[in-house]
Amino acid sequence: MPETAPKATAAKPHYHGHRDRLRARFLTGGADALADYEMLELLLFMAIPRRDVKPLAKTLLAQFGNLAGVLNAPQAALLKHDGLSETAVTALKSVQAAAHRMMKQELLNRPVLNSWTRLLDYCAATMAHETRESFRILFLNKKNELIADEIQQTGTVDHTPAYPREIMKRALELGATAMILCHNHPSGDPRPSQADIDMTRTICDAGAPFGIVIHDHIIVSRNGTSSFKTMGLL
Repeated sequence: MPETAPKATAAKPHYHGHRDRLRARFLTGGADALADYEMLELLLFMAIPRRDVKPLAKTLLAQFGNLAGVLNAPQAALLKHDGLSETAVTALKSVQAAAHRMMKQELLNRPVLNSWTRLLDYCAATMAHETRESFRILFLNKKNELIADEIQQTGTVDHTPAYPREIMKRALELGATAMILCHNHPSGDPRPSQADIDMTRTICDAGAPFGIVIHDHIIVSRNGTSSFKTMGLL
């Protein structure tokens, strides 16, 4: 019988070797060994197994500015991007959610005034890239430990309503004796407006009869953070 010719082995796509090398570099050198687009590639590997994702990673970074911009981009904006499926968007947003939860757990039930930099990082990570203003309240106990972190209101691109009566009601329900206020400015300018200053004074006045202290009001944006305490406004 004639010999049967050996079957040709299908060549692996060129990006398979690249993926292996990238994983090895990450496992050996950690995140510092990779550029932003390479970190993004690693995340996309899990959701897009059969495609070279380097061009996609670079395009996303160009559109959203940096890795934080990609992970914090609205889900709807990511889904509009050519090449990103719902599965890929879910992978990116789950990484963002895990990072935020980890940062929050590092603060809960601990004296936050002793971890101020970590607190600012958490507020910036969770709010700086939002496209609408949100008003966040960090409730503290007598030891200034964080006992609750809640979004009280979400508004428009340049305004968030705050209701002092509802804020104090919630503080009393939680047994809070102090609060840190925080909201974001989607415009990118972290400077407080006169409306921000007036609102903060109203909340301070509302808390005084109950012995509830406002330690600070933090404004976060893509371009930085401002503190009422540091600015002498509290």
